[in-house]
Amino acid sequence: MKKLIILALIGLVAQLIDGSLGMAYGLTSTSLLLAFGIAPAVASASVHFAEVVTTAASGASHIRFGNVDRKIIFRLIIPGSIGAFTGACFLSNLPGDAVKPYISFFLLFLGFFILYRFLFKKNTKPADHEKAFSRKQLIPLGLVAGFLDATGGGGWGPVATPVLLAKNGTTTRKVIGSVDTSEFAVAVSATLGFLISLGWEQVNWMWVIALMAGGLIAAPIAAWLVRIIPSHILGVVVGGLIIVTNARTLLQSAGISGTALQSVYTVLVVVWLAAIFFSIRKNKKHSFSAGPQTESTNLH
Repeated sequence: MKKLIILALIGLVAQLIDGSLGMAYGLTSTSLLLAFGIAPAVASASVHFAEVVTTAASGASHIRFGNVDRKIIFRLIIPGSIGAFTGACFLSNLPGDAVKPYISFFLLFLGFFILYRFLFKKNTKPADHEKAFSRKQLIPLGLVAGFLDATGGGGWGPVATPVLLAKNGTTTRKVIGSVDTSEFAVAVSATLGFLISLGWEQVNWMWVIALMAGGLIAAPIAAWLVRIIPSHILGVVVGGLIIVTNARTLLQSAGISGTALQSVYTVLVVVWLAAIFFSIRKNKKHSFSAGPQTESTNLH
């Protein structure tokens, strides 16, 4: 019962983060599940099972509020689904103990990427006009992002969203809405891949239900939270959490323990807290110079 409560809290925290940033549900959930000693394939499968429900709710909300570009969605769904299915089958056939450090390294890299993006990148300005993405741009993006999402337990948002935002003339809210909405198909495809490769008996359905319940409870709270906490501050918090969590797994896999482990961990936590402090100060300066804001975006 204690483990189920912890898993529900993990799902709640992950959905709070994802609902506020438009990314990192899978990264946060998988990082915490790996820290609890759950095998990479089982952790990723559990997260994607839960995401089938949470992404459906998120996508429906984005469609309702008009935060989607249907061309982007339709061009991402098929390659993203293929990449996710392939990634799930690939991960399921790898030995858990051997692949765990590599998955943690990938998550650690994405943690640094998120930290850098929210700490140093300038705010994305709304576009005066929108430009359509070609199939040549979206097909490889969907394949890579889907594959990495399934093998790492997360990565669809952190990989796809920045690439789409980098194109001039793209509205931020529609990029986030389109990526979140298309993630439903990615989650379903990854889930099918895990079911075929792992089998039903390998999945702990109580864990999935606990993650799902936490995510559903957090969904409306996240919608409120994003209105009061600047997204770049929350992004720094999330990036640091992913780094600290997966650094522990990597250090232990490398045989580092005792005082050395504690020292490295302390340095990481201090740097993380300093980054949060810097982000808060930066937000105060920006708020003072910009004056009252009438509208905020989900991703900076």
